[in-house]
Amino acid sequence: MRPEDTDEAGGNGLRVPMTWLTTEYLADELLRTGDLMEPTTLEFRAGRDALALTMFLCEFPRDAPAPRALPEPRVDELRVLTAYEGTWRSWIRERLATSERCAEPGDPDLALARSAWRWLEETELLAADLDAIGPASWEAAPDGAGGDQEVRVWTPAWQLGLPLGHLAVHLC
Repeated sequence: MRPEDTDEAGGNGLRVPMTWLTTEYLADELLRTGDLMEPTTLEFRAGRDALALTMFLCEFPRDAPAPRALPEPRVDELRVLTAYEGTWRSWIRERLATSERCAEPGDPDLALARSAWRWLEETELLAADLDAIGPASWEAAPDGAGGDQEVRVWTPAWQLGLPLGHLAVHLC
């Protein structure tokens, strides 16, 4: 982790979480540019937090000046890390644990990253059950009723945010 800026003029030594704020901004811009979801939705927040957490833990902001000018090797790294088949959740837990061991006490960046992870893991959003969607669900029911009734389930926010972040990375 990079050292944080402090407010020298105020004399209180306030540490500003610039790394997290930069990462969150980049993730937000990627999602907005992709126009995948309304920015006011919880799904958008889940995507932004999942992408920001991924970028933060792989120390992405060091060489990412602007969302539209992301270096291709870093984009490829994000694509791999956010892939649905991947082990993103265990990777996040491992990297957070490592960061906590190495960070200074009271690191504001790490505190915001932990808060984002806690929200992603503990918050459940009502979403379409992607496992229930298939050819059988598109066919009409025998009684003439349409098969367009969407099955919805409560899903951890990270499970919705991760694919959204992954799509945003593909679109950049």
